[in-house]
Amino acid sequence: MGNSLAQSFTATEQLLRRELAAAFRLAARYGWSDQLATHMSVRLPGAEPRYLINPYGLLFEEITASELVVVDAAGEPRSAASRPVNKAGFVIHSAIHGAREDAQCVVHLHTVAGSAVAAQTCGLLPISPLAMYLSGRIGYHDFEGVTIVFGEQERIIANLGAHDALIFRNHGTLTVGRTVGEAFYRMYMVERACQIQIAAQCGGPLVHPPAAVVDLVRGQLDSFGDIAALTWAALLRQLEKTDARYRD
Repeated sequence: MGNSLAQSFTATEQLLRRELAAAFRLAARYGWSDQLATHMSVRLPGAEPRYLINPYGLLFEEITASELVVVDAAGEPRSAASRPVNKAGFVIHSAIHGAREDAQCVVHLHTVAGSAVAAQTCGLLPISPLAMYLSGRIGYHDFEGVTIVFGEQERIIANLGAHDALIFRNHGTLTVGRTVGEAFYRMYMVERACQIQIAAQCGGPLVHPPAAVVDLVRGQLDSFGDIAALTWAALLRQLEKTDARYRD
């Protein structure tokens, strides 16, 4: 544990900072970054709405725990920060954090596969086990331009509803979670399902399983327990061995 981090933040904030920084480093490894665009955020404990988000100007692979910036519900910095914040980038996050108590962490990406599926009228098709698991758990939000208008927030919230994920048409993807690990794992599922769909569509006619099979698979995967927590712990162990700089 770095001394500067331990001296500057509470134990809870240290943990959240390190988990969110780890998510950025892992996302970079998976090729999920979009240069300086897209964000991940996590809610800090306390009565006052405060969130950690990535600073504007750093690539995902550069982000460390101490570099994350604390912002309020309007995206305004609430503590001294060495780098600025892209306030417009928090429009989506602030809406969801404010509307969903379980949305402790919000992950928003513009990957090639996710954006490609977001541009298809069919949306995410239940043609793989991961997509079957996500069936009925993804909302859709029509593109209204760059998301910088606060008036769009109510429609984003309505379209997300109680879902675990949201596809922004002609834009990208988003997941929420009770923890950083849960939101990250859900994004992995969305991203992997999108990659499979794009690859399958290049190979000829698709096999569409019956609705009963889709429902069966969804229930089967639910019965496997907290896969997200187990996977996240494994990913953190991997990162500790290969790129522990995220902890700084």
